[in-house]
Amino acid sequence: MSSSAKEAILYRIRTALHDVPPTEQPDDVAITRAYRQQDDRPHAQVVEQFVEMTVDYKAIVHHMSEADLPARIAQSCQDRNLRRLLVPADLPTAWLPAYEGLEIVTDDPSHPFANADLDATDGVLTGCALAIAQTGTIVLNSGPNQGRRAITLIPDYHLCVVYADQVVSIVPEAIAALRSSVVEQGKPLTFISGPSATSDIELNRVEGVHGPRTLEVIVVERDPQG
Repeated sequence: MSSSAKEAILYRIRTALHDVPPTEQPDDVAITRAYRQQDDRPHAQVVEQFVEMTVDYKAIVHHMSEADLPARIAQSCQDRNLRRLLVPADLPTAWLPAYEGLEIVTDDPSHPFANADLDATDGVLTGCALAIAQTGTIVLNSGPNQGRRAITLIPDYHLCVVYADQVVSIVPEAIAALRSSVVEQGKPLTFISGPSATSDIELNRVEGVHGPRTLEVIVVERDPQG
């Protein structure tokens, strides 16, 4: 950036702030939020939209009851012939698949795997913090059943369990729900909208560059008895 361009930018900033008292803080002035912040649609419609949007992003999606979850996880892993499945340390035991030839490897926060070891796994199984129907997005915040951020960025395959009651309708609802984990706990957020993909200047799509090449999502209706 040339010095003249820099000076022009700084001049505009100073001009915009000329009537702002030097002691004023960002929270001192309320900002009008004119956009929609809540959606009152029936939740079943919200979940249906999430499924549709996630499929549109070229993810594999299943929608089922909680009772069918363990069998679906095992079937998904067998269908891909996984031999080393990475899981966070607090993943529910009931989620862990078991079949001949499969090794479950646990990423313990006190002794985390090196990136090369993460890359040597065939895939990762996690839960999520929440999901957004409007954008078909899954959000991770290193909370329960999610593990640290790296374990969902390096393996080539991500199998993610999303409970239907974790799905919110629109982005502002998600931001409100995630605020405390960021502001109070300082947790990083990972937003996942379909498998990792990018395009070069000629619009050639390449998958798996910045994260898992394949995203498989299991949307689960929680057992009312549980």
